[in-house]
Amino acid sequence: MATLTDDRAAVATRLRSGLLCAVLSAASFGLSGPLARGLMDSGWSPASVVIVRVLLGAAVLLPAALLKLRGNWNLLRRNASLLFGYGLLAVAAAQLAYFNAVAHMAVGVALLIEYTAPIAVVVWLWLRHSQQPGRATVLGAAIGMAGLILVLDLWSGVTTSWIGIAWALGAMVGAAAYFILSAHAGDAVPGTVLATAGLLIGGLGILAAGLIGVVPLHATTAPVVFQGMTVPWWTPLLALGVVTAAISYVSGIAATRLLGSRLASFAALGEVVAAILFSWALLGQTPAPIQLAGGALILLGVIVVRLGEPLRI
Repeated sequence: MATLTDDRAAVATRLRSGLLCAVLSAASFGLSGPLARGLMDSGWSPASVVIVRVLLGAAVLLPAALLKLRGNWNLLRRNASLLFGYGLLAVAAAQLAYFNAVAHMAVGVALLIEYTAPIAVVVWLWLRHSQQPGRATVLGAAIGMAGLILVLDLWSGVTTSWIGIAWALGAMVGAAAYFILSAHAGDAVPGTVLATAGLLIGGLGILAAGLIGVVPLHATTAPVVFQGMTVPWWTPLLALGVVTAAISYVSGIAATRLLGSRLASFAALGEVVAAILFSWALLGQTPAPIQLAGGALILLGVIVVRLGEPLRI
């Protein structure tokens, strides 16, 4: 009886810690859109914003990663494929594909396609690892996707293109890879090491793409204007690197390891809600009542998915 009680307490503690990390990660990631929008409105190209964001995040995390490594460079060599896969898929491909999708289609539609990643995670775990989703997981997925459609408010008339859809699907693959690879690493690679290596590899990958002309690279030192305030150009860049890259990736990896890739991917849908709230505060984009209702559905979907998850001790 005592062992059963201890096991339940361990599960509850793991769940609380995982959800707290997921909320922190979603809020941090959600802040990146409004900050980047301010920079792009002042003359920065999307790729330039992403490069500074991820490389600055890698620089912030580097001391902690080196401390975790303690000179064990064999750890990096043994997990080189994981680190490169994470950096190129979960960081570089996801960000590049998303910004290219936005260049060809409405932002809302691109986001909707990218955030079908949780469904891709469920399908991958089912096909690759025979982890068949239960009824609660399927129901939670449906509720979460319905909420996401309401949050994105796609009834105002949007246009799409096959090229944009293809890029958005690429972003979805990158987002799904983020959750799958974060969970796959387990305890073999410390979270700070995985995040640092991924950001560094991803940032250099995007820089290479810019240098060969895949995406435009340009920046400016003009002040950045937000709702009711104007700040120097380096202020949002610093926040992007420290908060939306360093903190968001480390907390996201921790959440995925505690909750599993399936539940963590659905909890990450809270990023859309966070992005709307930050857009309201920084850009003056007031959410409509239908979007608030969608946010409530997303949270309900996460709870239902949790009910369909096996206990993790």
